[in-house]
Amino acid sequence: MNFFDKLNAAIANNQSLLFVGLDPNLEMMPSSSKSDAIADLSDALQLIIAQTADLVCAYKPTLGFYEALGARGLELLAQTLKAIPSHIPVILDAKHSDLNTSSVFARTVFTQWGVDAITLSPYVGQDHVAPFLVYPGKSVFILACTSNLGAIALQQYPNNDAPLYLQVVKAAQTWGTLEQVGLEVGTTSPEVLARVRAIAPERVILARSIWAEGGNLHNILTAGLNSNGDGLLIPVPQDMLTTQPEKINSLRLEINQVREEVISNASSCTIWLPDVCLLDRHRYLDLILQLYDLGCIMFGDFVQASGATFPYYVDLRKIISNPQVFSLILTAYADILKTLQFDRIAGIPYGSLPTATGLSMRLSYPMIFPRKEVKAHGTRKVIEGNFCPGETVVVVDDILISGKSAIVGAQKIESAGLIVNDIVVFMDHEQGVKDRLKAHGYCAHAVLTISEITKTLYEAGRIDEEKYQVFKDE
Repeated sequence: MNFFDKLNAAIANNQSLLFVGLDPNLEMMPSSSKSDAIADLSDALQLIIAQTADLVCAYKPTLGFYEALGARGLELLAQTLKAIPSHIPVILDAKHSDLNTSSVFARTVFTQWGVDAITLSPYVGQDHVAPFLVYPGKSVFILACTSNLGAIALQQYPNNDAPLYLQVVKAAQTWGTLEQVGLEVGTTSPEVLARVRAIAPERVILARSIWAEGGNLHNILTAGLNSNGDGLLIPVPQDMLTTQPEKINSLRLEINQVREEVISNASSCTIWLPDVCLLDRHRYLDLILQLYDLGCIMFGDFVQASGATFPYYVDLRKIISNPQVFSLILTAYADILKTLQFDRIAGIPYGSLPTATGLSMRLSYPMIFPRKEVKAHGTRKVIEGNFCPGETVVVVDDILISGKSAIVGAQKIESAGLIVNDIVVFMDHEQGVKDRLKAHGYCAHAVLTISEITKTLYEAGRIDEEKYQVFKDE
């Protein structure tokens, strides 16, 4: 399970946005009663984990505290990580900032230590972040803002209207997907959190320093939570870690009450209206513009799981939260499907399953889907749903980049005695992917190509000449 899914599962299971900092700080821990201070620290940390495992959604050990204890400190870190329940994600607070060691450090923390996410400094840029993003299912939190008064001169530069910390937020979103890249924000100011949330509505924010003097929890939450009442991780105050867990539970309930208020006050569906008029209007102009405005189409250097870097990223998973856009996309798919001959619709897990389900209901065709992985228990089916061998199935996927997922899915379907002739996607990356599918015996159909999308966005003024030229030159 990747960090993003693991975090959401922990939030749902424990009904909590709280995380605990597991910091072996001798100055903040109870006075030692043993001759071995490290053993004392180990006992204290493991007690904290035992008392909070059903109250929090993540743990955050700070690497610096363990390093300060020398070799035995790193042994303590290993013991602490082992004590954390496997279903609760671990965010290593490292603030790593050295480009030369980023690759080897990423391998150590993700493969040897087994943590789920890490905090990084932004100032070396994407080259520093990229080595951490090539590990599937792992995530990073970019330090965007700190509460340290000495940092104000840098963070607010050049002025309050366009401070540096907001530029960090904007840049970080181009470094990876919302599952890969979150933001760390240390502040007691609801205004700061609100400004970050406005620029990054879908990102997970790791809040820090909110309990400093002057912090207002209700205002912090309403500013930082997204419209779904989540997306904001709240630290448990250090003084609560040395008391009974009842106080932590009370804090959890207080936060959940505010979450419910935020959800009830949020609009159920934002209405989008066009703001451009083009003479040579693309058939799906409004759809393209909406996807861009909603953040479903992003431009920057995005590292893929393969290690390749693309100058854009398309995330269609957001559309299920916007019925207006989802309906338009279903209509675009349906226009193609109506021209094809088939008996059943198959969605490729997991991204295209909502789309395939919507098309099944709209066009009144039964749906099946190939499992991404076959379970070792139960029926052990490769294909879920009812079907008869010899039937023709149209495969629905979201994006053609290499064509691998579509081909693998189609081949699984064919292994059950079904016939696959056509694969329909929303966007074609081009670069000869359709020819690759044709070589495997499949005819690929796409609602849009990446060149159509970029040309339309450029003509509508959504992207500048520099971004558009990147695609023209490819």
